[in-house]
Amino acid sequence: MANNPINGLGQGLDALALNKQEKKDNKSLGQDEFMKLMVAQLNNQDPTKPLENAEFLSQLAQFGTVNGITELQTSFNSLTTSLQSNQALQASTMVGRTVAVPANTVNVEAGKAIEGAVDLTGSTGELNLLIKNSSGQVVKELNLGAHQEGEVSFKWDGLDDSGSAVPAGQYSIIAEAAIDGETQVMGTLLQAKVDSVTLSGANGPVLNLAGLGSIGINEVKQVK
Repeated sequence: MANNPINGLGQGLDALALNKQEKKDNKSLGQDEFMKLMVAQLNNQDPTKPLENAEFLSQLAQFGTVNGITELQTSFNSLTTSLQSNQALQASTMVGRTVAVPANTVNVEAGKAIEGAVDLTGSTGELNLLIKNSSGQVVKELNLGAHQEGEVSFKWDGLDDSGSAVPAGQYSIIAEAAIDGETQVMGTLLQAKVDSVTLSGANGPVLNLAGLGSIGINEVKQVK
C-alpha cells in the first residue's frame, strides 16, 4: 500500500526544514519547493484513498502561512533598512546642536560653565548639587532650594567655592535631595554640543559629544 500522503508531505517539509537549518540558510520554504512536494504527493497517492478536500485545503493553508511569513520577514527587513537610513539622516543634522543626555561626569575646560538638569523623583525642601574633582574632593556646592517633582535646571559657572576657575579635567556632578526624611541621589542630565556623528554603531548612530564622549542617539532626552 502506498504511503500516507499526508505523512509523506509532512516528512518532506521536515526534511527541507532540517536541511536548510544545517546549511544555516535563512530562506523559508518557497513556492517552487512546496508545489513540487504537492504534485509528487498527488501523483503517488493511493487511488483507493484519494486526498480528501479537507486535507488538501489544510496543506494549502500551511503553504499560505509559510509563504506569508516569508513575505512578512521581507517587509520587516525593508522597514528596518528604511528606519536605519532615516535615523542616520536625522543624526547627521544634529552636528553642531546642543543635546541633553543622562550623565554625571564631564570633562571641563578651565572656567567653562556647565548646564544641565536634575531629574527629581519627588518633592523636596532641599536640593543640593555637589561638584567633585577626579580625586573625589568637593570643589563647589550649589544649593538649589525646594522644588516639586520634575526636572530642575541648573548652571555651574566653572568656579570653585573660593571663586576661582577650576582647572581643566574630569568632574562629577552629584545631585542630592531630601525626600521623605532621607537624602537621596537623583539622576542628572548634562548638556553638550554634538561634535560629530558615527553612523556605524551596532545599535544605531552614535553622537560624539564635547566633554561627555560618545553616546547612543536613543539616549538623547532633549535637543536644543
